[in-house]
Amino acid sequence: MVLQRPRSLLVMHERPLPVPDVGELMVEVKACGVCRTDLHVVDGELEHPKLPIVPGHEIVGRVAAIGAGVAGFSLGERVGIPWLGATCDTCPYCLANSENLCDTPVFTGYTRDGGFASHTVADARYCFPLGEQGDDAEIAPWLCAGLIGWRSYRMAGEVRSLGLYGFGAAAHILARVAIWQGRQVFAFTRSGDTAAQDFARSLGAVWAGASDETPPEPLDAAIIFAPVGTLVPAALKAVKKGGRVVCGGIHMSDIPALPYALLWGERHVMSVANLTRGDAREFLDIAPKAGVQCVVTRYPLERANEALSDLREGSMQGAAVLIP
Repeated sequence: MVLQRPRSLLVMHERPLPVPDVGELMVEVKACGVCRTDLHVVDGELEHPKLPIVPGHEIVGRVAAIGAGVAGFSLGERVGIPWLGATCDTCPYCLANSENLCDTPVFTGYTRDGGFASHTVADARYCFPLGEQGDDAEIAPWLCAGLIGWRSYRMAGEVRSLGLYGFGAAAHILARVAIWQGRQVFAFTRSGDTAAQDFARSLGAVWAGASDETPPEPLDAAIIFAPVGTLVPAALKAVKKGGRVVCGGIHMSDIPALPYALLWGERHVMSVANLTRGDAREFLDIAPKAGVQCVVTRYPLERANEALSDLREGSMQGAAVLIP
């Protein structure tokens, strides 16, 4: 499924099988999650994609061919391919173990073709063995919603009470980890979205309400997954002194002017950019231990536009996943 130009529908194309270059794997895609970042690419909110582009970066598949120079993988092995597709290894950020901030990165489904397809190629250094436990479709959202959620969670610090603004794919994964670790989760949804609030409570959230509501107690930290800048002052109002507000998305509408009193008290506002391979290894190790199970809606590959539309409208619980 190919995006020819921003703000247009994806079109089904038939292409020859991709051939892995040196250091690459060719992967037969078994499932690919539909992420809000894909929506930002399709809707033109992320500039300068490689066009035409095959979106998709929450990929679960099987190794179908191995390029020269690749070690550590075998044909038929199940692997995951995330958003971060490659880094330069030479810029100051890479040398400082901050490859998520690389000056010349490659991003799956944005600057190189991704997983809305039957097959894709990827840099083997950024592919992760997934083992054989678990359903392909239910694991696919781990590869971005899970990984970015995990990085956001770590940046929130050691907290007792955690607010999650926007209870979609990332939040419903992260809520399971936080609750498993003994933390209290407070879920914030669109006003009137009682279904999402009931869903959050069913996963163990101690409170669920609209994003403009005040939680019953001050929070230690909050993570914003919804791409809505007006939630930043709302979250600052909800956290206690010294609390952190973490913006977990790659794109967000403008943050409005806010009174300094909301920030005062050594509150912090920070963003999360991409992920590191270390983040991936940590989360892929902890997710099975925490019993992370994704609620997914499956779509055939040819219905990718419908999946994107449903995500855009917020008409599903959990995550959308394409099945080639």
